[in-house]
Formats: sequence, structure tokens, C-alpha cells
Amino acid sequence: VALDASNRPYLVWKVDFVRDKLGEMDTELFKEWFQAFAQAAGLTLHAETFYGENNHHIAESLFKGLARALRQAVETDPRKGDAVPSTKGIL
Repeated sequence: VALDASNRPYLVWKVDFVRDKLGEMDTELFKEWFQAFAQAAGLTLHAETFYGENNHHIAESLFKGLARALRQAVETDPRKGDAVPSTKGIL
């Protein structure tokens, strides 16, 4: 997962689940969730899986990847004091 907090929402989804359901949930709904999240948060969001055979692990990697990418995108750089981590100066 890679993202840009640009206020230009867009989703690139390159994820292949191996089955149509994860428990009772349709796996196609994960894309819908990520699309809605990107739209509401104003993120350009790229999600891609390279391999996997277990829907649970595929979904888990997407959410963990999103969390890590979000943290990195908004975390201040201690070398730059309280400067906003953006070339525009705002998030």
C-alpha cells in the first residue's frame, strides 16, 4: 500500500482474492471499503498484492499496509521540528 494525502482521491486496486468470500463477507467489498476510505480521506491510494493463497492474510496485509502508509505519510520528521510533512505545507 502506498498513498499520497493530496486531497485528490483516487484508488488503484491490484488485488486478487482467491475466493469470493472471507467468512460471510464478499471479498469484492474490500475494494469498495478502500474506495470509500480514499474518497472520504482525500487520498490517492494504491493497493496491490503480489501473491497469497489465504483471503484472511490478503485482507490483513492490506489493512496493515494502509495503517503503516498513513503513519508514514503524516508523521513529522524529527529532523525538521514541527514542520508539516508536505511540500504544500498542509495536510
